[in-house]
Amino acid sequence: MAQRQSAQWHSVQLAPVVLIKSKEPLLAERAVSKLRDLAKKADPEVDMVRIEASSYEAGELATYTSPSLFGEARFVYIPNLEAGSPPLFDDLAQYVEHPEPDATVILRHNGGNAGRKVLNAATKAKVPTFVFEELKYPNQKADFVREDVRRAKRRIEPEAVQALVDALGSDLAELMAMTSQLLQDVEGTITSAHVHKYQAGRVEATAFAVADAAVAGNAAQALTLLRHALATGASAPALVGGIAMKVRQVAKVSIRPPRPASELGMQSWQVDKIRRELRGWNEDRLRRSVMAVAEADAAVKGESMDAEFALEKLVLTVSGR
Repeated sequence: MAQRQSAQWHSVQLAPVVLIKSKEPLLAERAVSKLRDLAKKADPEVDMVRIEASSYEAGELATYTSPSLFGEARFVYIPNLEAGSPPLFDDLAQYVEHPEPDATVILRHNGGNAGRKVLNAATKAKVPTFVFEELKYPNQKADFVREDVRRAKRRIEPEAVQALVDALGSDLAELMAMTSQLLQDVEGTITSAHVHKYQAGRVEATAFAVADAAVAGNAAQALTLLRHALATGASAPALVGGIAMKVRQVAKVSIRPPRPASELGMQSWQVDKIRRELRGWNEDRLRRSVMAVAEADAAVKGESMDAEFALEKLVLTVSGR
């Protein structure tokens, strides 16, 4: 079986050996959880074993995968393959060539070059491999929300997806938890009103919320959100990054003649939202905003002793002040 690039977590299936390569912990955990459920469904008496790679002793794998006198299935999970030592890598490199038919061994590699011997052996043996990339950007997180809702056979308004990502995009686990809660508690289509209701009384000032307020020209709101974000631990580079992303979107959508969302690398609802906000923009404001982003980025990375001042200046410039 060929390696699956950018796989969906729910596409994993049982096999004698399964390799999960992931830089996104939540996706990896979901995939492993599904594999556990599949193993228990196949055999409720399956023996679940977890091996810590860092403390592995030679021959340990054979102990857990060898056929048992009672014939129960074995499910062996190694969650941190990259932290292993030569004895583990040697044992696994041999094992993947001739795995035990009544055992399932789940290998999770979280990035880096360690364990290359095992990865190469898994490729040669055509071990089913699922790759989960890190969800860095708002559009990736929005796609994940939509996929969760779609799998639940429900509907969610684009504005509600945006509101969720704006409010909780800095914490993927919390974003998914809120999506799950909305799916449980809301009947019918999930709307932005439902999201705002659940977020009532909670000021979640993410970089993207600050950026939205600034691009919309609401300087007072943007500054309030900025100060709250800083007070609650948001990093200055992350805040600059969120505003920079929004300014780049403005620049893309302002290109004439207009280009379709697919060519801009954006979702159609994002383009529509930016177009509504472009009414208060002109070429001079865009130019000054791009320059302000560059200056603020340098300032918060060491060129200025007052990162907060640099951020406030950036917010005011992007707001059109």
